[in-house]
Amino acid sequence: MISIVELLRLRGLDCSKKIKLVRHKDKRYDVAQLYSLGQIETYQSYQARDIFKCDYIVSFIGFEGSLARMVGVYKVNGRRPAREMPLPAEFIYQYMPQDDDIYYDLEEVSGFEDLKDRVVIEWGKGALAWHQNLADKEVVEILPSGYVKPFPGYLDFILTYDELVSICENPVANKDWQRMLSSVAGIYLIVDSETGLQYVGSAYGSGGILVRWRQYAKTGHGGNLRLKAAIAANQFGAKSLRFAVLRTLEKTLTKNEVIAYEAFHKRKIGTRAFGLNSN
Repeated sequence: MISIVELLRLRGLDCSKKIKLVRHKDKRYDVAQLYSLGQIETYQSYQARDIFKCDYIVSFIGFEGSLARMVGVYKVNGRRPAREMPLPAEFIYQYMPQDDDIYYDLEEVSGFEDLKDRVVIEWGKGALAWHQNLADKEVVEILPSGYVKPFPGYLDFILTYDELVSICENPVANKDWQRMLSSVAGIYLIVDSETGLQYVGSAYGSGGILVRWRQYAKTGHGGNLRLKAAIAANQFGAKSLRFAVLRTLEKTLTKNEVIAYEAFHKRKIGTRAFGLNSN
């Protein structure tokens, strides 16, 4: 067993300094989306209380159960009232900080880039204690480079565009996703998280859902006319798209049989009249 303390020391972090471990999992905000948009650093810089009385923080995102997945090591350079540091215009939660909150000047420490998204530790029973002093928490796994997340079941996930791209570009690291998505045909839903516009599509043939979704990962629009036009017109970007499966089907069904199910779901959801389906 190797602990997070040992791993940090091996990478040159001075563990005699005051260091805190931070596990982000917040019911108020979509932490996964913040991370995928590159906004997790802004999110953690604003705190309601004087939390980061330390030299460094090692940041994690809540993973399965009481596990935590590392997203970076940061030096705490100072603090100031949050009202002196307006949020970036692109930050998705503009209402988040209050005037009496604290803003921390956090600087990412180099030398840990290849461990981001890969090191998983056991946080322990105190999962609600989201910030703790550095302790010998067990490193339970170092995930392969490009790993996204466990496959939870066909109807129990929503993939961001970046996650879909990573799954398609790193097949070995995401072999469960590759195997499961290629084993079924189905009806899927694409939702733009910025406008709420929806698109219902279908996948059939020997490659199943995976082959169809690879086209979205490659182009952003998968050849869908209205989706392509909306992205070209800057109505929204591919990075704001979310992918989910509505129904799985046997790959032995014919193209026409699958398309009949697709048409039913378009009527059911109303994506011809109010969404991105044109046929």
